[in-house]
Amino acid sequence: MRYFFLDANNSSLTADVSHQVSRQTNFLASYFSSINWNQIISKIVTLFLSLILLSIFFIVVNWIGKRIIYRSFKTTLKNEHLTVNRINTIYTLSLNIFHYSVLFFYFYAILSVLGIPVGTLIAGAGIMSVALGLGAQGFVTDVVTGFFILLEQQFDVGDDVKIGQIEGTIHAIGLRTTQIIGYDGTLHFVPNRNITIVSNLSRNDMRAMIDIYFDPTEDIKAMSLIIKKVNARLTPHFPDITKKPALLGTVDNGNGSLSLRIIIYTKNGAQYEIQRTFLAAYLEELTKAGFKINSSPINLTSS
Repeated sequence: MRYFFLDANNSSLTADVSHQVSRQTNFLASYFSSINWNQIISKIVTLFLSLILLSIFFIVVNWIGKRIIYRSFKTTLKNEHLTVNRINTIYTLSLNIFHYSVLFFYFYAILSVLGIPVGTLIAGAGIMSVALGLGAQGFVTDVVTGFFILLEQQFDVGDDVKIGQIEGTIHAIGLRTTQIIGYDGTLHFVPNRNITIVSNLSRNDMRAMIDIYFDPTEDIKAMSLIIKKVNARLTPHFPDITKKPALLGTVDNGNGSLSLRIIIYTKNGAQYEIQRTFLAAYLEELTKAGFKINSSPINLTSS
């Protein structure tokens, strides 16, 4: 009799479990059958096509806008009142502004297509706006500083500058950063708010200074004559020389060390090549003439 009651209880429990599973299965089946799958698939396809068409539209707008800006500045380049560097600077900045504007409207359109109330989010995000405002202080400072850099024409694209510890050529001026290509080829991204002191090496002529150290017993007049002949021979071959080489004469460097100092003014960037060429020619001609030139120290600088 005991086994009979156990079998009966097990049968009753199994029947209850089967009944509950059947009810849940029927509920899920009825729930899924009540969903309008055609409508959902239609909305997904429509949304997907809308995003694709929207993306294509903004890609075309971006391409056309950049072409218009390029052609406009290509025409402006013929204006004699503006330098090439200045036009390139404004051109780069215009591209940046246009690029950020297109991105802003693109993301705004995507959120609108997705049904996200952008206006409500912006109006109701008070705390978030404060947080973003605090976080965007650096961005605002970058933009304002970049604006005053352009307004004051501190530098243009293509100028050789020294900003802090970075020396190189201005590659691009953006809303947030200024790109500088170092003389070793490194591309530096400098936030505009970090630009406090700018040394522009391209606005004025550069001075190449060459000191030739010699023994005090040598004939200074004969050496000077050779140097002047070298200057007369080489100067016509260097159109980047803005002022003819000037022999300043003998300079006392202390400790009985004398040198003949030559100053050459050149366009920016040409001073190093001109220094090397003229120095090599001076040393070659003076050595041929039998003069004793001290090998150390030799002062070869530009400023």
